[in-house]
This record gives sequence, C-alpha cells and structure tokens, in this order.
Amino acid sequence: MTRTMENESARPDITPALYLLPSTMSDAPVDSVLPTYNIEVIRAIKHFVVENVRTARRFLKRCDRSIDIDSLTFVTLDEHTPAADVPQMLAPLAAGMPVGVISEAGCPAVADPGADLVAIAQDKGYEVVPLVGPSSIIMSLMGSGFNGQTFAFNGYLPHEAKARTARLREMERRIRSERQTQIFIETPYRNNRLIAELISTLPSGMRLCVASDITGPAQSIITLPLSAWARRKFNYDKIPAIFLLYS
Repeated sequence: MTRTMENESARPDITPALYLLPSTMSDAPVDSVLPTYNIEVIRAIKHFVVENVRTARRFLKRCDRSIDIDSLTFVTLDEHTPAADVPQMLAPLAAGMPVGVISEAGCPAVADPGADLVAIAQDKGYEVVPLVGPSSIIMSLMGSGFNGQTFAFNGYLPHEAKARTARLREMERRIRSERQTQIFIETPYRNNRLIAELISTLPSGMRLCVASDITGPAQSIITLPLSAWARRKFNYDKIPAIFLLYS
C-alpha cells in the first residue's frame, strides 16, 4: 500500500458539521499541543471560516506541509464583519460539506467572533463539533491556584481611566462577595503598565497571577500577592499574557 493510500485510509469519516478547530498559541510544535485526530480532521476539510486568513494558512501548513492551501476556501469572520454576512458562511455546510472554524489563536468561539457563526449553526440545526485544544483562559486558570468553580473572563479593561478603575473595583467586589476568580487581558505592550496599575489600585494582599507565553518555550505562570509584585522585577512588554485576580 502506498503512503498516500495509507494516509487516506487513516483519515476519519468526516460528517457534514461545523468543526471548531483550536489553533496554536505559540511557536511550540503542533503535535505538542494538538491531538493527532485534529490534524486528520483538518486534512479532510476544504472550507474554512477564519479570523485571519494569513494566520490560518500558516497554521494549516504547520499542521501538514502537504496540504494544498490554494485548493481551500477561506472566509474572514472578525470583529468588523457585518452580521448580515455571517449566515452565508454556512453555505458549504448547507450543501453537505464540512466547515472548519479557526481563531487567531487558541479555541474558536471562546472570547472570539466565531461564536456568532456557532449560534447561527445551532439555530439552523446543524451539528457543531468542538475539538480539543489549548485555551489561554482555561490553562491560566488551571495553573493559577485560584477558584476554578466560579470565574469570569472580562476581556479587555476599559481604556478610559475612570471606567477602568470602576471595572477593577467591581472585580474586587466580585472576588470578595462571590469568591469569583477574575480573568482579563491587555494589549501586550501595555502589560507592565497594567501590573503597575493593579498594584496602585487594589489591596496589597490581593493575589495576581500572570500567565505568559502559554504552551511556548518561555511559558511562565506566576501567582503572588500584589505586595510581592510591587517588589519584584518583571518585564512582560510585548509578550502575550493573561491576568487573573483572586484574594
């Protein structure tokens, strides 16, 4: 049996469905963060809805360099996509062909525009298949030592100073009253400024976890009271990071 025939016979039986395909979050080898099954599913899909076409094409080539990228179709779904354009992205699925959704990094449809497409697929009764893969929200929570029973992902904090402080105070209230872990992100070049702001705004005994370069070679997940962060030398400038607060 030739290698091509062996590869074809090993591929899973892909049913027409919307497949949510986690992507890598770092330059780590694909096989260190994604199951082999994911790669086999990816090889069987010809139609993709992606947050960024260039990133998605690069990711697919990292999964399998033999994939003929030019034979695939890509449709962009990002924060700027008009809502009226989203339903048509399921046209291949309506015609009986599987569709894959790929986020910029990590799991699609979690803090991601892909959720809008999943909602439409559910409304239309299509099968939705989420696959296993890395999520910075879940992996940082796992490594933080904070409450994993109740938590909230807040996305980006407001830019305006007054609204930003109010959001931090609200998160502090939820931590105190609900014992709820608070998770949020920042534009990477503002990471150091954010930590300094947390130190100056919140009680010194509150604990902050900074998880950076998750799954990457420089992965770091550090949990300390804000008082300890105030004495610590750190530099997260331009490094992808996620932040968690708890008491």
